[in-house]
Amino acid sequence: MIKNIDTISDEVREAIRAKYPDGWGNHVQRVNKGNNEFFHAITVDTADTSYMIRVNVKVDSVEELEKLESQESGGSDDDDDDTIAGGEEDIADVSDED
Repeated sequence: MIKNIDTISDEVREAIRAKYPDGWGNHVQRVNKGNNEFFHAITVDTADTSYMIRVNVKVDSVEELEKLESQESGGSDDDDDDTIAGGEEDIADVSDED
């Protein structure tokens, strides 16, 4: 099930905290939608459901923005991880809209 970080339940929020005690910022995956679009997500499981949680990514520098744009166009041999923002503080500030 795909959910947005802004609309997750308390149960899913607790599962994220348990899986990523140091924050999820270094665990974000880029998910290609197949129509030249993509989103960033983390994964987490509860007792009965596996979730892909769509998260917002903040690029911290022009170089990182260029790297992301290069990935969008399909060309980069750079093995470095993208630097992104996200973690425990983002979960704590999310409203409980489901």
